[in-house]
Amino acid sequence: MKELQLKDVKATLSAAVDRAVAGEPTVITRHGRKEAVLVSFSEWERLAKAPGFAELLLAFPGEPGDMPERPQ
Repeated sequence: MKELQLKDVKATLSAAVDRAVAGEPTVITRHGRKEAVLVSFSEWERLAKAPGFAELLLAFPGEPGDMPERPQ
């Protein structure tokens, strides 16, 4: 995963988008802090559709008593 400063992404946005479409995300930093990630639209759609923890729990096919006890 490539990491670029915001000012460099501005100057090379087309290349950064091409890399994202090819499957290589770019981490964008501002003042040395990671602020954003540039990914392809298809990757963003895939990530946006991923179920959250609560959705996974609600989708459990059994009864609550079917879950194993958590070791203490």
